[in-house]
Amino acid sequence: MRSKLIGSKEAIDNFQFVTINGRVEFEGVERISRIAYYYSKAVKAGVNLALKGVSLNDAVKELYKIIPYAFYAETAYKQVLALVENNGNKVEVRKKWIACRGNKSDKGNRGIKFHVFEDHVEVRVKDPWGKWVHGKAYFGKEYLPLLKELEDLASKKEEGYGAVVSFKHYPMIHLQIPLWLYLKYFSSPKPVGYGLFAGFDLNSDRLNVVVVSKDGKVIANKTWWYSDVTRPGFPKGKARALRLNALSQALNFLSRIGVDYVVFEDLFLVKRRRFTRSKSGNRKVSRFAKRQMLIHGVVKALRLGFDVILVNPKGTTNSEEHDKVMREKGFDRHTASAYLIALKGLKVIKNNK
Repeated sequence: MRSKLIGSKEAIDNFQFVTINGRVEFEGVERISRIAYYYSKAVKAGVNLALKGVSLNDAVKELYKIIPYAFYAETAYKQVLALVENNGNKVEVRKKWIACRGNKSDKGNRGIKFHVFEDHVEVRVKDPWGKWVHGKAYFGKEYLPLLKELEDLASKKEEGYGAVVSFKHYPMIHLQIPLWLYLKYFSSPKPVGYGLFAGFDLNSDRLNVVVVSKDGKVIANKTWWYSDVTRPGFPKGKARALRLNALSQALNFLSRIGVDYVVFEDLFLVKRRRFTRSKSGNRKVSRFAKRQMLIHGVVKALRLGFDVILVNPKGTTNSEEHDKVMREKGFDRHTASAYLIALKGLKVIKNNK
């Protein structure tokens, strides 16, 4: 039985795809670099257009003068619109990359194609000024059957996939795989639980989880700490790994004790980060990719067979009810938040019956 994801339309839209990454060796690196340079230049130019409220069609015409391929120009402007929505007029474009949106009517993707072989994946990138640029991409072998099915579905115009080529240390390709297809290959069966609900409160230095029964009674609460990651100078990659490892440990623990529903805050309903008067607190907020952690947690939970519920975070941190829970149950503020999040998930399921 396939796991379910329940949340706002904004959240569901953000969980249509899962990104997998592979290293690429291109035959014409200088040509790929040129495409990336002009694509990024188009994104920079698109920021001013977006701030002026220029429509997609008009913006594509302008950006086509910079990168003469309509699918690149369109993708660039759509990325700009998302950046401006999240960051306002403080958008900085420093890196080079190439992106092309997917569409099943275009046999998957018009600008970036792939073909699966036994030990690698051939990649073709459209050069607006010449022929296709070819390369060999190396994903883990476990991804090849999945990519082969996606290639077949794309050739039949049944599925599309977005694609990005980036250049941080060396060329990488990032393919957006439909979530249902990803879960088909990477899900594991979960033991039947007892209908318990687990609420998650994600924080920069700890992960709090509270488990409640169908009648709202607290069954268990547990905290996973990773306090060192908030120290100045702590490696960003190591911090991310520790946080995601804590999430995985928590989900494995919940699977063992009979939880069926995991509940997270729907961060896609929150448009701006909230800063405080504390400089150290603001540093923690700015370095903490909470939405990234949420996405990892949701996908991991679905893979493990949980039903996932995303609830409106309003009132789970600062409210009279939150203060009341701390007083009556003796919870700290993070545990109280996790408890209220679990109750909101329970309410969603009861209201949908």
